[in-house]
Formats: sequence, structure tokens, C-alpha cells
Amino acid sequence: MTVNTSTIIIGGGLAGCEAAWQLARRGLATVLYEMKPQRFSPAHKSPLLAELVCSNSLRAHPIENAVGLLKEEMRRLDSLIMAAADATAVPAGRALAVNRMEFSQDIENRLAACKDLQIIRQELPDIPSGRRVIVATGPLTSDALADAVTRLTGAAHRYFYDAISPIIDAESIDFEKVFRASRYDDGEGDYLNCPLEKEAYGHFWKALTEAEDVPLRSFEEAKCFEGCLPVEVMARRGIRTLLFGPMKPVGLLDPRTGRRPYAVIQLRSENRARTLFNMVGFQTKLTWPEQRRIFRMIPGLEKAEFARYGSIHRNTFIHSPTLLKETLQMRTDENILFAGQITGVEGYVESAAMGLLAGLNAAALATGNLLPPPPQTTAMGALLHHITQAKSENFQPMNVNFGLFTPPALRTAKKDRGRAYAERALTDLRAWQTAFDI
Repeated sequence: MTVNTSTIIIGGGLAGCEAAWQLARRGLATVLYEMKPQRFSPAHKSPLLAELVCSNSLRAHPIENAVGLLKEEMRRLDSLIMAAADATAVPAGRALAVNRMEFSQDIENRLAACKDLQIIRQELPDIPSGRRVIVATGPLTSDALADAVTRLTGAAHRYFYDAISPIIDAESIDFEKVFRASRYDDGEGDYLNCPLEKEAYGHFWKALTEAEDVPLRSFEEAKCFEGCLPVEVMARRGIRTLLFGPMKPVGLLDPRTGRRPYAVIQLRSENRARTLFNMVGFQTKLTWPEQRRIFRMIPGLEKAEFARYGSIHRNTFIHSPTLLKETLQMRTDENILFAGQITGVEGYVESAAMGLLAGLNAAALATGNLLPPPPQTTAMGALLHHITQAKSENFQPMNVNFGLFTPPALRTAKKDRGRAYAERALTDLRAWQTAFDI
């Protein structure tokens, strides 16, 4: 491969790996820079590419759900991330969850087989000039590169805070006190459920609201993404807040009592062997001693051993509506594209989707072409339109949702709306692929 004419990708997370795949599988010379294992961010532990940090879930499966539709669109565009996810999936009810290590290893293996891709394991502290570059450094961009982004954009980068959930060793769970079930599903179910009655919930809630957090550094200001709030932050909003969030008991019946618990904590398996379980929706910035003390108040977790504690980390993102075109190119330098969560999307799937689009756009540029964006009736097009065309000055990260889509021409009953959006999206995606030979 000819390195000096290649596309440079900075960052080996989901977006960077997806972009590299889209370029290399088209026979286009590509160089992927990843700073691990030379350097690690505060949240990353594995030396592998495409490490999943917050959760092992890629969220809802059905295409009637916006993120389920986004995943299906990516599959139809030969997504590396979706191929690896499907190959390493673990049971998770209506969600797509993966074995983290197998998922990352699968991605490494597929990329290693690409003859037109070179992977360089070192930090790239600046953005090369005069070259075609995709910046896919993710929400945990290093300080040096964040400074480079700030210089490039001419404005201070923006940030918010994201918290990750604890993981529990299955052998330390008291299975006599929990029950296996998925919401509304018949049969055994894919989640372990820890039920709490009203009095126990009250004690647990009080402990959460009074618990000690990990203090922020003096120059930091907490800006938590609403879709991923620490559980203690939610608890402090009111005693019933968690009952409408991660501890809602709706759709769950305790087989031992025949009735719905007052509150419930769900545990989702991290691997096929079910040796590790993630506390669903329990992202936290509590100190480790407080996590041990408070989460062991939960029925079934009195002797919980934590394979990973929850933690908090800074997420970096840019003001894409003023900086990026719908091709994800910078308005002021068309050689530079951005991809992934740094563009202001939130979530693993959304991040990978923007990597896929950045890869497609860079491939078009490498061959002297320009690729129009996917239709706004598709999940990818709707999300792309939001991050590049949003009018709000207070731009914040966004998950994909049907509220971003072009409204349907005909009114549809609420129960049929998701299916209608999905059918239209996949039809329009196919037409876009055909028109531009994708």
C-alpha cells in the first residue's frame, strides 16, 4: 500500500474501525492510528480495538425501534461493527448484547485481514495537514488531540460527563433471592431481577441520595447527558424517580409471590457463560467503597463481588452544526472529516454509524467523487441531519429516535408507527444504495 496517498484515521474505537473497514474493503489505502496500548484513557482497560466501556449492550433488536432500525441499515451497508456484534451476541431478550472481549477480538481479526489497511499503535497528538484525515477519537479524546481539535475548530471543545455501570461476578449473586425474566416475556427470560419491596426501596434510595461521589477536579463542571445519568443523580431528583427509570417493575412478575415487586434492579449477562452480570441502568460516579456498601443492600447482592466498579469520565464533542457539512467534512477544511461520538451522537451504535458514513464519504473523496447524504427518512440520514443541521445553540449529544425523522406523509396509528418508519426507511435506503452504487 502507498502510505503517503492513504486516508489517515485517528482513533481505533467503533467509529474509527468502521471507517477503516469501509475504506479498506474498497481497496483504498488506509492508515489507522490507535494510542493503545502505548497510552490508555481513564476508562479503557483492554489493548484491543473497538473496546466497549459503558455497557455490552447495543440496545433494542426490533426494527420498529429507531436504534434497531439503525442497526439493520448498517447491516445492509456491510457494517463491520454489526457483523462482529451478530457473531458475538449473548442472550439479552429484546436487546443486542455482545461478549465484549470476543467482539473486540473479532473486529481486530477482520481488520488485520485487510491488505490495504495499516494499523499503527501510537498516539497521534496532532491532526496532519494537507492529508485526508478522519478524526474518530471518540468521547475520551486525549488532552493533546483535544487541544488540536480546539485549534482547528477555532472554539473551545464542549464536553459532558458519562458514567458506566458496575459488573458483578455471577458466583457472588444469591440466586435464591433473584428471579430470571425479561419484561413482558414468557419463559425463563434473559435478565436476573433483584426485587425490592417499598420499605427496602426507601432505605436504598436514602443511601443513594446521601452517598459520597468521586469529586470532580477543580476546573471541571459536571454536564451529564440526560440519557445516561448516574443513578445517584436520578435518585436525588425525587424518591419516585428511579421507579420510572432503571428500577421500574413494569412488565415483571416475581414467580415466588405472583405479583409485581415495588421496585427491581435488572442484571444483564456480559458473556455467554453468564459468569458476569452488568447492573442495567446503574451507571454511577460513587466512590468504590460506597458502591460496595450501597449496592450490597440490594436483595441477592449482599455478597456481591465487583469485576468492575462504575466510574465517570469526560466525553468530548464538537459543535457539529456549525463545523461540519452533511458529508462530515469540515466546512473550513474539506480534507478533514469527523466521525463517532465526537460529532455529537450518543451511543455505541450511533457512533459506529457515523464512522460508517465517514468511511463512505472518504472513499468517495479518494476516487474524486462526492456522496450525497442518505435520505432523512432513514435512521442514518435523520441522525446525520440532526448533528449537522440542528439550529439549537445549546447543541447536545443525541441518540437516534423517530423524532429526528422526516414525518410520514400519512397519519399512522401509534402501534403501527415504528413498522411504518422502518419499511419506508429500508425502501429509501435501498434506492440510495442503488443510485450511488454503494
